[in-house]
Amino acid sequence: MCGRAGRKGKDDAGETYLICIKADLEAVCNLLDADMPAIESCLAPEKRGLKRALLEAIATGLVSGGEAIKDYVRCTLLYRTLDKKLVYNIMNSALQELINESLIIFKEDESYEASLLGQAVVASAFSPEDGLFVHEELKRALQAFVMDGDMHIFYMFTPFQVAMQTPIDWPIFRDQLDRLDESGLRALQFVGVQPGFVNTMVQSGASLKENTPAQQNQARIYRRAYTAFQLRDLSNEVPLSTIAARYHIPRGTVQTLAQQCHGFAAGIVKFCQRMNWGMMAAVLDHMRDRLEAGARADLLEMAQVTFVKSWTARCLRENGFRNLRALAEADPKDLVPVLMMVNPRKTQKNQLYPTEAERYAAKLLVKAETIVASAKREMHVEIEE
Repeated sequence: MCGRAGRKGKDDAGETYLICIKADLEAVCNLLDADMPAIESCLAPEKRGLKRALLEAIATGLVSGGEAIKDYVRCTLLYRTLDKKLVYNIMNSALQELINESLIIFKEDESYEASLLGQAVVASAFSPEDGLFVHEELKRALQAFVMDGDMHIFYMFTPFQVAMQTPIDWPIFRDQLDRLDESGLRALQFVGVQPGFVNTMVQSGASLKENTPAQQNQARIYRRAYTAFQLRDLSNEVPLSTIAARYHIPRGTVQTLAQQCHGFAAGIVKFCQRMNWGMMAAVLDHMRDRLEAGARADLLEMAQVTFVKSWTARCLRENGFRNLRALAEADPKDLVPVLMMVNPRKTQKNQLYPTEAERYAAKLLVKAETIVASAKREMHVEIEE
């Protein structure tokens, strides 16, 4: 709302009302009186942004020759805020790193071209560092993907950003490892999780060290594995509040995971497609449906229907509407009692007032008609395919 209070060139002034509790009043006043922080380029060396920007510019064909790359760099805020020689040194260092990591190729005509790996990284919207990590993990998965369970796929689909911001509760980590079946444990051991190391962290109470590249890589693996448990629970229809309580994290963190995993999974699949790993892309793409539905495999078909999320699909299945055909052939009036079960608290509240009860039932009937119509459309699509 603050950002909408006034726009340069549109208004002369803007008003903002900031509401806070008394305990935060001093902090809010300090914030209002504080100086504006200086604008910094996201391409600065410590943020390693120029490396990604150059890879994307080369991979998309925006630039290729040395002079074109310099022209591109001269258009950045980084060039305007730092010494010009320093910026060119950063540029040359970034280009050399991209060459060393086989993300770009320096051709005989002294132009640059993205390698197949570089194109895959850009197409999947990963940073160079994340792309290289994904590449190594997928290469190993190609040799021995654990397909007699889901844990390997949940790990692969766990977004880096959420995982790196989620603190590990080591006793909970150990408890979840102990509950895994043989397939799940084998999948996590394959990616680099060692139960013995987890036990050591529980007993010592220590934190993960992230000083060296090897330690950072190890931390990334363990954080992703820990977050993969949460992603597994989401796909198994465990409520957000239960997951938040189980892992001692805010509910908003679980919601962020639920939102970001779809885009990250799409990036992983796109990466495999660009690398011409068709079989791996097909396996991973199949699991994306479960992520989007937030449901077990038996509900995927119904979860494609409008208004039918995982809990609604489970209620429908348990009350006789076991598949898409049953929904398509149903009388909307027969769905209304089931839809009332989906939100019993709201149903009970409306039952207290006859007028409200009628209005609520009418609203659910419209919803039921939409569900039946959507199911019929889905059935038609399946028949055509």
